[in-house]
Amino acid sequence: MLTRCWRGQKIPPQLTVPLLAACDHLGLPPVATYAGVCLWNYKPIFPDEPVDDLRNLDSLNTFTGSYDEKWFYLVSVAIEARGAPAIPLVLQAIAAARAGNSLVVTESLQGLAEVIDEVGSLLERMYEHCDPYVFYHRIRPYLAGSKNMADAGLPHGLLYDTGRGEPEYRQYGGGSNAQSSLIQFFDLALGVEHRPTGETARAGGAPVSQQKEGMVGAPRHGFIQEMRSYMPTAHRRFLEHVSAVANVREYVEARRSDKALCIAYDSCLSMLRVLRDKHIQVVSRYIIIQSRDARPARRATSPRRPPPPQQMAQATNLATARYGEKADPKKLRGTGGTALIPFLKQARDETGEPAIDAWARRLLSNGPSETSFAALSKVGENHDGHLQVVGLSGTWAADDSEGGICHW
Repeated sequence: MLTRCWRGQKIPPQLTVPLLAACDHLGLPPVATYAGVCLWNYKPIFPDEPVDDLRNLDSLNTFTGSYDEKWFYLVSVAIEARGAPAIPLVLQAIAAARAGNSLVVTESLQGLAEVIDEVGSLLERMYEHCDPYVFYHRIRPYLAGSKNMADAGLPHGLLYDTGRGEPEYRQYGGGSNAQSSLIQFFDLALGVEHRPTGETARAGGAPVSQQKEGMVGAPRHGFIQEMRSYMPTAHRRFLEHVSAVANVREYVEARRSDKALCIAYDSCLSMLRVLRDKHIQVVSRYIIIQSRDARPARRATSPRRPPPPQQMAQATNLATARYGEKADPKKLRGTGGTALIPFLKQARDETGEPAIDAWARRLLSNGPSETSFAALSKVGENHDGHLQVVGLSGTWAADDSEGGICHW
């Protein structure tokens, strides 16, 4: 009902008060989060069958009613379930490293590599029932947050009117799979470190900015770290604890002569990089290409009828604003779709930096796969940063994501 009738920048007390109370209880911001649309928004069709089987999952609520939207959420649900066995494997590896048991650490890392590989295979199933056109033009706008929404008539975000005193403007990033604690868990377990977009690590470990003169400055904080505030409280605390006790990377680095151990560790990094490569391909197909091509590429699972005229006129409706308009590439420079692929490519390359073997480290950090499916020239993004983006939630930035697809 709200997606059809309510519009504007002010949320009335009837909605604000219960929303803020519920979110305060859950420890989440009052916006569509990964936990809200994925983790807490599914049911198994047959409770006695596996929840990592997409055939056995259904979503409880959607914005559009389309099967494409359900599938988009459920792939993430299945990924979380399939990746769950990684948790005891990593905890076992940490305990074994503390006890100096290299055999158990090696076996645990071998199991972890297999789990990450299975997660990547599930991600590729996104293409089966989620049409890129439907996702970009029908689903993704609903996942937009209230940050950087001046083009939608929300320069300061949304007014949360509690009925007491002056309403307060608030800005929140939208739903993003960067809010998945599983993916961040992989990074912490393997000692993968991420820097703000445009920074590289020099020999001594200090970051070096790669930005050119005239470009918008990169944030001094990490986007991935920021996304923890959008996770359930228990997940956030768990990651903080894992970060404090993680020791696998240091353990392996101190035993470079143990080939089986080093190969197992590098294999985990390789599988995680492959996962991020697959994700870049998803982003390229579902966002970058769609932002440049308004024409449907293939038959959609859901109807592609344009919204009615009266809906088109609602300039501040987050679900329909700027539908069909051509974005000004200059306005999108740095804060439009231009930062998306560089951010993801840097995160992918950083995944290989801890590799123990020198050849593996070179291959995983900036190997020959550099000219892959998601190469900038392939998707039409120029090296000067210009990219035309269609749709409201196409306002992407490395520091403040408006959400709609994962940042892994």
